[in-house]
Amino acid sequence: MNHSSAAPTSNEFELRFQSLIQMGRALTFPCDREGHVDLDHLSERLRNNYLFARAMMGREYAWPLVSQSLRAAA
Repeated sequence: MNHSSAAPTSNEFELRFQSLIQMGRALTFPCDREGHVDLDHLSERLRNNYLFARAMMGREYAWPLVSQSLRAAA
């Protein structure tokens, strides 16, 4: 879940913030297997959503989980 700018992340893993308010709603972001999101490679909108989700952990979003990306599995 830490910021990393060493190398672009692949789409193999994603960091998922599940909503605590709306069932089935979540925000997901590409990350490495440890959950590091490369903020430098996110669009401005995704970067803002990521920072919002981190700020709202425990209030609006659950603590994030790292999982294999559904896009990578397809």
